[in-house]
Parts: sequence; C-alpha cells; structure tokens
Amino acid sequence: MPAVALMGPRQVGKTTLAFEISQNMSSVYLDLENRLDLQKISDIEAFHAANRGKLIILDEVHRAPEIFAPIRGIIDKERRAGNRTGQFLFLGSASIDLLKQSSETLAGRISYIELHGVNVLEYLQDAGDIQKLNALWLRGGFPDSLLSMDDTISLEWRYDFIKTYLERDIPQFGPRIPSTTLERFWMMLAHSQGTSINASKIAANIEVSNTTIARYIDLLTDLLLIRKIQSYSTNIKKRLVKSPRIYVRDSGITHALLNISTYNDLLGHPIVGKSWEGFVVENIASNLPSGVNLYYYRTAGGAEIDLVIEFSSKERWAVEIKRGTSLNLSRGFFEACEDIKPTRKFVVYAGGDDFPMKDDVMAISLYGLMELLT
Repeated sequence: MPAVALMGPRQVGKTTLAFEISQNMSSVYLDLENRLDLQKISDIEAFHAANRGKLIILDEVHRAPEIFAPIRGIIDKERRAGNRTGQFLFLGSASIDLLKQSSETLAGRISYIELHGVNVLEYLQDAGDIQKLNALWLRGGFPDSLLSMDDTISLEWRYDFIKTYLERDIPQFGPRIPSTTLERFWMMLAHSQGTSINASKIAANIEVSNTTIARYIDLLTDLLLIRKIQSYSTNIKKRLVKSPRIYVRDSGITHALLNISTYNDLLGHPIVGKSWEGFVVENIASNLPSGVNLYYYRTAGGAEIDLVIEFSSKERWAVEIKRGTSLNLSRGFFEACEDIKPTRKFVVYAGGDDFPMKDDVMAISLYGLMELLT
C-alpha cells in the first residue's frame, strides 16, 4: 500500500517502530503536535513535492484530518508514475475505526496496523521465565513502565500517563469531559475488570446518565484503552448473558488505577484473579491471526467459558483462565463445552509446564498458548 497507519496509545512504541522502518529508506519525520511541523504540512502537496522519493512519517496524524483528501490525489498521481508503496506512514493514538472516519477517502490506498503493548512472547525467554511473567503482569506492556529501574518508578510513569491522557489526550477526541469524572469512571472499570458492568449503578455513582456512560465506554474503546469482549451466541438456543465484558487493556494501568504498587500487593488484592484474566485476554488478543475473533460464553444457568477463540465456523477453542494453584474445572465449563462444541479445550494458568487433564483438556502456560496461536 502507498500508505500505512500504525495505531495505538501513546508511548507504546509507534515512534520507535517508525524509526526502525525508516532505516531502510530515505524518510522525513514530522510530529504534528509540534506547531512548526504542523505548519510544514499546511500545503501537503508542496511538502510532498519537496520531499518526493522519501517516506513521509506523520505522527499524531489525527490532529490534521484535513490532509487526507489532498493525500489521496498525491497517492493516485504517484501510482500512475509507478510508485505504489512506501509514500506515507501515519502514527496515531486513536483506534483504527476512529481514524477511518477521517481517512475514508484513502480506501484501497492504506493499510492499518494496531500496535499492542509488549507481550509474553516478546519479553519472556521461555514459558518457565516466571519472574519476568510476573513483572510484565504487574507493570503492563508500555515499554517505559515495564523497563523502569524499579516498581516505584514504573508506577509513577503510569500515574503520569493516566494524568496526561485525562487532561490532554482525551479532550482532543471528543467533547470536553471533566478529568476527575472520567478518572473515577476509569477506576470503576478497573474495579469491575472482566465483568459485564452495571451502567445504571456506575452512572449513579458519578452522577451522569446511562447514555453518558455508554459514550464514555465508546470513547475509551476507540482510544484502545479498554476492550469489549462480546458474548458468543451462534446457533445457541439457550438464554444467554449478552452484555459485553469490559477489560482495561493494559494490566499496569489497571494496577495504577487501583494503587497497586508491588507484586505482593497485587497478590493480596481482591482484583488479582480478574487482573490475571484481563492480562491473559490482552496477550492473546495481541497475537491473534487475522480474522480470528474473541468471545466469552455464559448462560443464565451458569454454564460459562472465559474465552472462546473462533477461527472459523468449524474451529473454535474454549479457554478457561486460572490464576491459583487449583486447576479444577467447574461443571459449568463442561456444560458450556457441550453447548458450543469446541475443537480444543485449554486451561491457561500462571505456571510454565503444559500437561493433559481429564476430558481432553490441556493445561497450558500463557506463553505456550500464544506459541500455538503463532
């Protein structure tokens, strides 16, 4: 494609990746949060002409949505000249869907890549590297948080990230929302990690309407800060729980919102099980092949599967997520498996060994499951 968009929350590594890409070609980098750089592209046709043959990297491109229309003309002109790839690289803090609203004129001319935080395959040496696994879970996948000298510095970085997002970044993408209100909402989502939230209860607590809560959820989803997992319901003739489950995507941000500073604090916190579940879900999501979908499954009668990975109509995996040392599966899990008939069944746990259990269930490390997905 002539243009590529790399989308993800600030500081995940867009700029670093752009730098690595640009090492293989002549390039020019502009940060559109810099007033001078923004001025340089006020006439994007002239800027492109002056830098023809170079990869033009535009960081925080959402700040200049008006440039997409003239860029379409530039791309089409270059295509006619035989230059079909490597013309623009867009970087942004928003989701793919949010960017597409501005860049729809580039349909067929742009590819989108979502950048996730550091995952276990990237950070661990192998499945037995439990110390690093726990550090990644505690600190989350933002490189500056993960690679801090100690837990205190890591937590301070995450506090600063939350403050910056609330006070500067989020107001760029929608109506002005009081930062204190949005922080309380974000904190409530962290307390409700991995559950179907009660919008009415949260609305009452922060004194807004149910409609406003839905708008806040959509905004944080668009900004790749929370993930919604939908209910699996294909050809199921039972009464199902259908409300989406909400996860704060980065485990380190979850812990910062809850003032959890050390691994021991995490182990003693009531959120520990759901935090681990969210960490596993986000790692799996970061490594899914194209076209693969994630769901959860729960009936009104209590049959439940934490995660359903659907590869196709003929292949789906049932994944139960366990943090503790007991890997005993409930009757509800097996009832749910009878309903959806998965092709494979797994229990993902915090250890490093893989071994078979009864009823064709495989106990597997998170590292091991992600290798299978790869």
